[in-house]
Amino acid sequence: MLGKSLEIRYRNLCGKEDSLPEDGYVGEYVIDIAKEIKEKHGEMFLEETEKTSNFFRKYAVESIMNLIRKDLEDFRVHFDVWTSQAEFEERKIVERTLEELEKAGYLYEQDGAKWFKSTAFGDDKDRVVRKSDGSYTYLAPDIAYHKDKYLRKFEKIIDLLGPDHHGYINRMKAAVSAMGYDKSSIDILIVQLATLLRNGVAVSMSTRRAEFISLREIIDEIGVDVARFIFLMRRLDSHLDFDIEVAKKESNDNPVYYIQYAHARICSIKEFNDKQEERLSLEGASLSLLSHKTEKVFIRALSEFPFVVQSAGDALEPSKIVTYLNDLSRKFHSFYTECRVVSSDKELSRARLFLVECARIVLSNGLNLLNIALPEKM
Repeated sequence: MLGKSLEIRYRNLCGKEDSLPEDGYVGEYVIDIAKEIKEKHGEMFLEETEKTSNFFRKYAVESIMNLIRKDLEDFRVHFDVWTSQAEFEERKIVERTLEELEKAGYLYEQDGAKWFKSTAFGDDKDRVVRKSDGSYTYLAPDIAYHKDKYLRKFEKIIDLLGPDHHGYINRMKAAVSAMGYDKSSIDILIVQLATLLRNGVAVSMSTRRAEFISLREIIDEIGVDVARFIFLMRRLDSHLDFDIEVAKKESNDNPVYYIQYAHARICSIKEFNDKQEERLSLEGASLSLLSHKTEKVFIRALSEFPFVVQSAGDALEPSKIVTYLNDLSRKFHSFYTECRVVSSDKELSRARLFLVECARIVLSNGLNLLNIALPEKM
């Protein structure tokens, strides 16, 4: 349908009065791709043939995939390998994987369809892998995809699936077991959807009706750092309400601004000390002088960082690091309000400068793990 929509928009640009089908893609982005084709090829694709239809299907997919790749790279998300289902089918990987399962006795025929015995591995029912018309179900290429991952020597596989895929967990673990791998080697995480808001009002979404906000628009409007941070704030299994207008504010309502501001404030303290005629060295700082209650709370929070990182890695939950950095920033701002860092007491100042430098290192490491920028001035 995407290819057909592109072909009709191309024909419209060439003066033809074809109409989009009822469920066609009406978005401006389809017209932009059609303009690109017309500029490159003129009117050479006006003849409606199977070859022409294939051209538009392929061109539409490649154009949009290139946009997706570019947006993700700019969002600091890199994929080493991109693989399409069509490629798997061309390489006969799906076919070979099903043959192996059949030889192992885990496939059977019923009502003209081919079934996978997933109940043998804890699933609630067996699953169709090839329909009676000979076409594959979604499960067949998914099993082959995981087989390919194991053949490429991956020891740990993590799947991220949408909120309507809970039923996939047991059947995929069953497939992994049937292929002879330990089902504990795969983690399947269900990621809830995000609702985009503007001043508290939900933005309607539909790709076919061209009612959507793209990742590119989010990046352009609020920046990569803010967008990444907000997406990482919530647990994977929690729904996210993403208010674009709140994200644009430079205030405590914007959590990444709050953390970045703490880092920038620490840099300004360091700069202030460096410019002093009698610059205080951190060497020999006596931490026993840090006895104020906000200092003790802050030190305790700093000491938790390695355990938070370990916990986030074990749970596959980067939100734990985000929550920690938010809390650490609040404790830093409380410390900064209660305790003057550079004062007439040189030894106390030296100790507090040492503490502030520790905070800079932890904030820096935390934001680097999240791949979020570290501004020195704000």
